[in-house]
Amino acid sequence: MSESEIPPEGGRPVEMYLDLLRIRMDTEDYQLLLRVVEPVLRAIDRQELSTLDFALDGDDSEELPQEVRDEAALVIATAVTGRLDNEVVEITVDDTGPVRVVTDADTAADPERLGEIAEHIRERHRQTEELRGIAEASGLPTDF
Repeated sequence: MSESEIPPEGGRPVEMYLDLLRIRMDTEDYQLLLRVVEPVLRAIDRQELSTLDFALDGDDSEELPQEVRDEAALVIATAVTGRLDNEVVEITVDDTGPVRVVTDADTAADPERLGEIAEHIRERHRQTEELRGIAEASGLPTDF
């Protein structure tokens, strides 16, 4: 979705959010943001998200400033949920260090719920490490 594809009235929440970002962000950062989110927004519109391999923390994203990464995550969350109250929160997880997640405002303000999310992340990390060990012992690739 390029700027020319966004209706001037900004009917969808993601379009309104992009309009706000266009005003608030530095022009270069906004253009970078659009390059990052456009393929994802197109895939969402076409209901092809499951075929898209996308990560904001992969090798290609190291050049992305953290603000652009966060805003990209929020744009995508807005497109998926239709909500404008998403927030990026950083959760400290013992085994992995700080993890940034996108959640709604109510969850972001609820320490108990954030603790549950942290526990889920810990469990997923433990399972991933267990699978990595099995793959290594079996002579399979471990870069999943």
